[in-house]
Amino acid sequence: MKLDTVTSILNFCERYDLSSIMQIAHEVRMQINPSNEVTWLIDRNINITNVCTVQCSFCNFCRGSHSKDAYITTMDEYRQKIEELFAMGGEQILLQGGLHPRLDLNYYLQLFSLLKKEFPKLKLHALGPAEVFYLAKQEKKSIEYILKALIDAGLDSLPGAGAEILSNRVRKIVSPAKCSADEWLQVMKVAHSLGLVTSATMMFGHVETLSERFKHLLALRKLQEQKPPDAPGFLNFVLWPVQLNGTRLEKKYRLNKVTATEYIRMLAISRIVLDNIPHIQPSWLTVGKDVAQVCLHAGADDMGSIMIEENVVSAAGAHNTTIAIDGMKQMITEAGFIPRRRNQRFEKID
Repeated sequence: MKLDTVTSILNFCERYDLSSIMQIAHEVRMQINPSNEVTWLIDRNINITNVCTVQCSFCNFCRGSHSKDAYITTMDEYRQKIEELFAMGGEQILLQGGLHPRLDLNYYLQLFSLLKKEFPKLKLHALGPAEVFYLAKQEKKSIEYILKALIDAGLDSLPGAGAEILSNRVRKIVSPAKCSADEWLQVMKVAHSLGLVTSATMMFGHVETLSERFKHLLALRKLQEQKPPDAPGFLNFVLWPVQLNGTRLEKKYRLNKVTATEYIRMLAISRIVLDNIPHIQPSWLTVGKDVAQVCLHAGADDMGSIMIEENVVSAAGAHNTTIAIDGMKQMITEAGFIPRRRNQRFEKID
């Protein structure tokens, strides 16, 4: 079943009930990943800094550079966190943070190089299109130049952070100072041309329309179609409902809050539309264990990380911020699947 226009997706949603959509999505999942296995990984989210000039209206994490709570993570702190990660059997850090006005390209190149020199086995899943575009603008260099420099310094893969909804109407409301939809897509297009592993995301449940959600999915699908044949492109898609407790966005706008049923439906539709992206991941961090388990019967085949550390969405109200290794395995097993640990390239490692 090919859903390649907004109209075709809308008609599909009207024609089929949730149970049927889930079944179709699971069939697509089994065609792409014909196994009863569900993958997961061990990594750690380390925030480089909480200082950010963007001031997204859905964010409670960022601080101004002169705030008493502002910080830049030190090398000693990186060492401690990475050693703890390795002790648990992990090898990857998700390295992100705010757009700090004083952290230039050279800072990131030195940081990546130092981390890789001290921890040669470490995998850096770091930054995102917003940071890359910001650095290109700051340095007056091309996106390709910035990405090549980061790769040479040790970048292993590029997260799909900052996509939110790929609609400039929406972005003007939720993140007006962040890169535009086209700029986000352009960074990812260049990343794919360089053979960089990437992921894709969608943050929904705020001011977007149903059509804008579907346009977002179709934009990701189109970009994946354009990647070089030998490039990995987007290896996975993560869907998460925005967390808004106490944010400026919550106070100012009437929002499209996401129910469990709507989340499951949207994830299933994502699996059907994005049939050229290998893996679909529910956000147990934001929707909880029970909903995430149902999603494994609605097109999802990966549970993501145990999340040793998480500071951003928890600042906006998420409560399911960590899970033990045994808890992750149990969550998958209880849903009727076989847990298999993986790395960022989705290679199974045990």
